[in-house]
This record gives sequence, structure tokens and C-alpha cells, in this order.
Amino acid sequence: MGARMFTAVLPPADVVSELDALLEPRRDADPGLRWSRPEGWHVTTSFMSDVPSRAVDALVEYLGEVAAKAAPFPIRLEGGVAFPDAAQAKVLGLGISDGNGELARLSAGARSAASRAGAAADGARFVGHLTLARSRKGVQATRWIGVLDSFSGWSWQAAELCLVESLRMGRHYEVIERFSLGS
Repeated sequence: MGARMFTAVLPPADVVSELDALLEPRRDADPGLRWSRPEGWHVTTSFMSDVPSRAVDALVEYLGEVAAKAAPFPIRLEGGVAFPDAAQAKVLGLGISDGNGELARLSAGARSAASRAGAAADGARFVGHLTLARSRKGVQATRWIGVLDSFSGWSWQAAELCLVESLRMGRHYEVIERFSLGS
């Protein structure tokens, strides 16, 4: 079995720090949620569950081409989201209010790069968000969406696409390569 990898845009340290400080006092309020570690927060653009080792070099090359064709762009995290829905949420996160079009184009390019490299990307539809917590059984998330909606949001200039390996069943992420956008 190959490596589990994904491509993503990572939030800068100041965004992570500010968001973490706002969430910290609230994390124990719902035992049904398993909170993501702040150092692992990212906006996924593609996911590949089985990347053969022989495909990694080509994947890096093709992702470099995708990133070179994209310009840096503003991104804004804003508003609570839940998947598949607020009544039985298995994923709780922040939505993207600025940058969705650019992220969708990066997603399409990354999925194409993965396919060309022999590491097919999973899933079919890009929905921009940053995952904050997960639930195995699904939780009522309406209250959480309200809490997240009350935050003012976070903006930054997305300047790179990252190839990340998911290790230890998704409990640790390692950035394999960083690709500057537009270079």
C-alpha cells in the first residue's frame, strides 16, 4: 500500500494562533467531537489515499506545474460549516468566503496532476473548508455553527500549495513539498 497524501493551502501561524485561542476554552463543551490539532489545520484541495512510491517524483513535478500557473490569492475563513449536515455532523469546520474559485482551480489541477502521476485523487467534488473537529457518530452541530458564525473570520494571502503526507492514521502530517504559486 502506498502513502496517504493530500494537497492543501496552509493557514499562516498568526491565523492558527488566533483561531486556536478562540477555540481553546470551548473544546471540552462537546465530548462527541474530536478536535483537530491546530498545527495540522489546512484547506484540502485534493486527497490521495494510495500514492505508490514510484509516483511521488512525477506527482511533485506535476504539482509544481499546477502551482506555477496559479497566482497568489486572498483567502478568508468565515462561518461555520458541517458535513454532511448540521443535524448529524461528522465534520465541523470553517467555510471559505473568499478564494473558493482559486481553491477549486487548484483542486482540479492537483487532481489532474495526481492522475497523470498514477496516484488517483479520491472524491469528486471540491468543497472549500478548514476542518476543526470530527465525530464518529455524528453530532447536532447547529450550536457550533452559531459559535463559529459569531467569529469575525480570518484572511491571508495564499502563496503556496503544499503536498502533505498523512502519517499514523491521520494523526500527524508532514509537508513533503511546498510549491510557490505563480513561480
